[in-house]
Amino acid sequence: MSDSDVTRAGREGARPGREAVTGEQAGRRRRRRGRGERAMVPDAEFSSYYGKPILNKPTWKPLDIAGYLYLGGLAGASSLLAAGAQLTGRPAVARAAKLGAAGAISLSLAALVHDLGRPARFINMLRVFKPTSPMNLGSWLLAGYAPLTMVAAATDVARRYRLVGSAATAASAVLGPAVATYTAVLISDTAVPSWHEGYREMPFVFAGSGATAAAGLALVCAPAEQTGPARRMAALGAALELGAFGLMKRRMGLAAEPFEEEGTPKRLLRAAEVLTAGGAALAAVAGRRRGRGPGAVAGAALLGGSAALRFGVFHAGVVSAEDPKFTVVPQRARLRAAEG
Repeated sequence: MSDSDVTRAGREGARPGREAVTGEQAGRRRRRRGRGERAMVPDAEFSSYYGKPILNKPTWKPLDIAGYLYLGGLAGASSLLAAGAQLTGRPAVARAAKLGAAGAISLSLAALVHDLGRPARFINMLRVFKPTSPMNLGSWLLAGYAPLTMVAAATDVARRYRLVGSAATAASAVLGPAVATYTAVLISDTAVPSWHEGYREMPFVFAGSGATAAAGLALVCAPAEQTGPARRMAALGAALELGAFGLMKRRMGLAAEPFEEEGTPKRLLRAAEVLTAGGAALAAVAGRRRGRGPGAVAGAALLGGSAALRFGVFHAGVVSAEDPKFTVVPQRARLRAAEG
């Protein structure tokens, strides 16, 4: 190549002795050149800036919000048990369940308001009705449900206005299943991996957990001869809770690791399994004997197991939000699946 050719190539932006290739032609050449070759640079590992979590971990106070989840389930299932006990002529169970529902939902609301900081924040949620928001719908649900439980309990204790009390008991029983399970929808609607990935089974887990808690309260407070419905509810609730939770962990894949890794979540969830299964089995055996001792022990185990489950699920969610891998790895898997 002559000096004039080099000068001309420099003016035109090309390099002497090379052909500038762009666009599709360049892409084809790179693919031909790379076929059969091994990448010299390893795939980058997931990480986050300065080791910070990708997600902000939940700022909710564990005692307030995990307690709110637990007490809501206890209240909703107790209302259902109260209506059934009243219809079948078991007044002691009905009264215990009505008082339990009213007390649990009151404490649940108190825990929620304490976490929010001031009551006005809860009241502000009722200024609009937003069907797409689980928090907004839950606020309206609680605002309608809580007064019904209090009317049902007050009329039962006072033994007056029985017609009003019966209507309140029936209405709270209609809303009870939603109260017991809507918190599962609420936490599954977040970006926290170990909550969000369990969105299909979590309502069933919470429904079973609420049923075992309500049954446990009745077993502790009512005489053994009236607790037949509570024992059956304990067996069904334990089967639903443990079965749905096992299915959820198998389906979630990586996001289920915080439930099983060493630490607070694992200890709480193992305790929940032992207490729930043991309490349900003891409740079934206690039904064949007279005396409230075995039933009360079974009831305390069921109440403790339900609480341990809610606190374990809460703490597992916090763990999954703090570790970037629970966010990055599933995202990459979904991208590869979409590209394939």
